[in-house]
Amino acid sequence: MKSVHPVERTVDVLVVGGGPAGLAAAARLAAAGAGRVEVLERERAAGGVPRHCARGGFGGLTGPAFARRAVRAAVRAGAVLRTGVSATGWAGPLALEVTAPTGLERITARAVVLATGARERPRSARLVPGSRPAGVLSTGELQQSVELFGLRRERIGRRAVVVGSDPIARHAVRTLRRAGVPVAAVVADRPYGPRLPGPVLRGATVLELVGRGRLSGVLVRGADGRTGLLRCDTVVFTGDWLPDHELARSGGVPLDPATRGPSVDGGLRTLVPGVFAAGNLLRGVEPGTVAAAEGRAVADAVLAHLAGAPWPAPGLTLETAGALRRLTPGRLHPAGPAPTLLLRPEVRLVRPILMVRQDARLLYERRLPVLLEPHRSLRHPAVWAPDADAAGGPVVVTLTP
Repeated sequence: MKSVHPVERTVDVLVVGGGPAGLAAAARLAAAGAGRVEVLERERAAGGVPRHCARGGFGGLTGPAFARRAVRAAVRAGAVLRTGVSATGWAGPLALEVTAPTGLERITARAVVLATGARERPRSARLVPGSRPAGVLSTGELQQSVELFGLRRERIGRRAVVVGSDPIARHAVRTLRRAGVPVAAVVADRPYGPRLPGPVLRGATVLELVGRGRLSGVLVRGADGRTGLLRCDTVVFTGDWLPDHELARSGGVPLDPATRGPSVDGGLRTLVPGVFAAGNLLRGVEPGTVAAAEGRAVADAVLAHLAGAPWPAPGLTLETAGALRRLTPGRLHPAGPAPTLLLRPEVRLVRPILMVRQDARLLYERRLPVLLEPHRSLRHPAVWAPDADAAGGPVVVTLTP
């Protein structure tokens, strides 16, 4: 019988989340001699979303190969990887309540790295009218059904519609076709975007899901305003990722209103001393290679914290304006190293102007010689950071056409 009293344990660094960011952080910390580094992964296997992405695009590897390499690196470095273990709440500033197959635990750490990743917005939150028939899937559900559990017709059906404008819609179509499921159409709400496998309905909107018991069709309004029914027994909603921030929020870690992830500075330090955050928890989805790079980056700040470096003041808040949807990190220390910002536009922008202002001062202005797309972020060094006034107001970063 499992004990109802939690087992008290201590570690040096507790990493919550065994995806690309968490594994990369754990590998670097363990290799650097950070002490006992423990990774908690709630799934039965570590590796995160790449584990069931059979496509390439993960630094020259397929998703599963990328995940396996990340797991091997963490374990070989000496990190302790525990799967099927969930952090369910906080018992103190640096102590977490944990549910493991062996029972309840309370783990106290000298530093906590939150790397809980992102999740797709559920259908209920997408406000699509209609009944609740079977056959409505997210991208993750589709990929797990096909890649992890094999083809199950009762789940993924015989004729599908894919909804989305981002590259992930393309991956969903390929997954369906590889499973032998014809795709009736891709419904892309944006009139532009990456090349998608056809037929593609650009500028179209899903009005209603039709069917009782099992989906029988999707009512769509096209860019010309006309409506029509696409016959299908499966619809896959792609994209629209949200930070999986429940654990951070329950621990009182302040969130960034623009990203809905924890507010962090250039060292990926949150506003709670000893608590760091990395990867797609910070803002929703970015490629696995970006999340892994953030995992490696957060390790340096964790090591400094373990060595006794003082926790910095909150610093300046970075705010978004114009066509800039979000940026990370969202806080800045003018006297510290200038961070590289990850900028994500709201709409397509051709050679946009990047402007940075603080109060009435213009800190930076430049026309960027690039095409920005709403499905892809731009890395841009904050070379203007030393000119910001540490005693001034928020720094406003703007993208304009």
